[in-house]
Amino acid sequence: MPNAYWHAPGTIEQLNHLERPGFAIEFLRRNPAYRRDYARVRRQITRDRLEAETALASLARRWGLRFRA
Repeated sequence: MPNAYWHAPGTIEQLNHLERPGFAIEFLRRNPAYRRDYARVRRQITRDRLEAETALASLARRWGLRFRA
């Protein structure tokens, strides 16, 4: 769901029906600090400055995430 609709009544209703993991990711993906950190990590991976698995594991630790295998 786009960030612009965060406060729209329909969006609030959708958020009310999400399970905890779904709500958490919707909240997190709107967090400007997380978005900057994620974008920085992806750029570093793309530029071959970081190994993807290690970089994503570090990102997950910083933000308390668990990625599916």
